[in-house]
Amino acid sequence: MKMHNFNSGPSILPAEVLEQSAAAIHNFNNLGLSILEIGHRTPWFEEVLHEAQNSVKELMGLSDDYEVLFLHGGATTQFMQVPMNLLDETKTAAYCDNGIWGNKAIKEAKLFGNVNIVSSSKDKNHSYINKNFPIPEDSAYLHYTTNNTVEGTQWHSIPHTDVPLVADMSSDIFCRPMEFNKFSLIYAGAQKNMGAAGVNLVVVKRDILGKINRPIPSIMDYRNHIEAGSLLNTPPVFAIYIAMLTLRWIKKEGGLSEMERRAHERADLFYKTLDNLSYIFTPIVAAEDRSLMNATFSIKNEELEKEFLGECKANGMVGVKGHRSVGGLRVSMYNALPLSSVKAMCELMENFAKKKA
Repeated sequence: MKMHNFNSGPSILPAEVLEQSAAAIHNFNNLGLSILEIGHRTPWFEEVLHEAQNSVKELMGLSDDYEVLFLHGGATTQFMQVPMNLLDETKTAAYCDNGIWGNKAIKEAKLFGNVNIVSSSKDKNHSYINKNFPIPEDSAYLHYTTNNTVEGTQWHSIPHTDVPLVADMSSDIFCRPMEFNKFSLIYAGAQKNMGAAGVNLVVVKRDILGKINRPIPSIMDYRNHIEAGSLLNTPPVFAIYIAMLTLRWIKKEGGLSEMERRAHERADLFYKTLDNLSYIFTPIVAAEDRSLMNATFSIKNEELEKEFLGECKANGMVGVKGHRSVGGLRVSMYNALPLSSVKAMCELMENFAKKKA
């Protein structure tokens, strides 16, 4: 049976990346060694790391003011590491609370300084993006989550502000071109659009660092990782290798413009189907804020939901159940998901609706 992978993360990878990484486990670059065995300070791995870093710079069009780091800990560690490096205890950072991940970032930031929640969509269960809000000019930075994986909302424009911008792009990184040079710091867990779980991308503009008074543990200081070239400690070698292969695939397929075109093609088809079947499936997110990556919706009652999930399972569709904190249903449509999988889901939804109408 053909499987259709709608998991929200870890999520679908390009088939050729899976094939190449599987081969490298047995014999990396015909060295007679596995990618799991090579030293992280060898020229063999440094070539992998440098290609991954250069691909990020190329795809994002970054200026020479930026450093690209591949770190442990995932995006959740960055909830703490960002304010540890950027927020003095007497200063205030502006945060957007548009969902579970933004809320978690806010909680961590409060351990290091003051937090001003300048935007919140809590009043409507985070079913929209509150985009019109003032940002105090003396804010240390503005932090927001570009795509809310759990709630299914996405920012489709960059907030306009002169304060440094910090963004968690974990679930929509590399799905579209953006003015990445407007940001002072970007971070993203790899396991959605960029590779496998186990590594976190951090893109940081050097001039935002070194401005706080607190001592920072060596392993948490971005400056130390920059100086060591992402080799301050043993990095997640295999996860970086898969990220390198995935970035290579994105470039080969046409870059971020092509990823965006495909994202709209998948999302347009799915949301059109969802809206046409609103008599049984209920859209959750305001139309203008719908995510290209994670479509969330619900169904009339619990019994129908169980029956629909059973139909999904029987047809090889995995990852459709919503996040445990909100329930409902979710279809994740990351870069590597073929349009054929979305077509299969839409057909299943249409057939299910006909039977239950």
